[in-house]
Amino acid sequence: MILAFDTYYFDGKAKTVCLEFTEWNQSENFKVHTEIIGNVEEYIPGEFYRRELPCIISLLNQFDLKDIDFIIVDGFVYLDDEMKYGLGGYLYEKLNKEIPIIGVAKTNFASIEKNKRILLRGDSKKPLFVTAIGIDLDDAFEKVESMAGEFRMPTLLKEMDRLTKEL
Repeated sequence: MILAFDTYYFDGKAKTVCLEFTEWNQSENFKVHTEIIGNVEEYIPGEFYRRELPCIISLLNQFDLKDIDFIIVDGFVYLDDEMKYGLGGYLYEKLNKEIPIIGVAKTNFASIEKNKRILLRGDSKKPLFVTAIGIDLDDAFEKVESMAGEFRMPTLLKEMDRLTKEL
């Protein structure tokens, strides 16, 4: 099983959405898991993981971790080429380095060059930025590249983003 996570913040709360699917090129017949929690950490630049990681872990408690093959996060695994952890790296550690994490970010992070791949999809001139841990970066890139959808954002990630913001 593949899980993809995103979180939206509003009124001191966090709504986390997880899409569960089995094939990288899947565009329908996926499951949606949602959770809203309160008392969310304030955003601290460079420490985004402190805010979002507890939300992901809380929703992950609904799953048997042995059934998860990959997790996609909206963000970066590494923040620089010295491999300083971002959200994905901290999640990997929290899961005892047992589940590969793929970060798919919509905005570039200037401090990282070597440990990311730039993905252009469809006719878009705006790339996605792919990082990974627990899986070869080129393999992770190919998996994200193969995801269904003809536009910049793969269909399932676009749907996840929409569901996250839907209150």
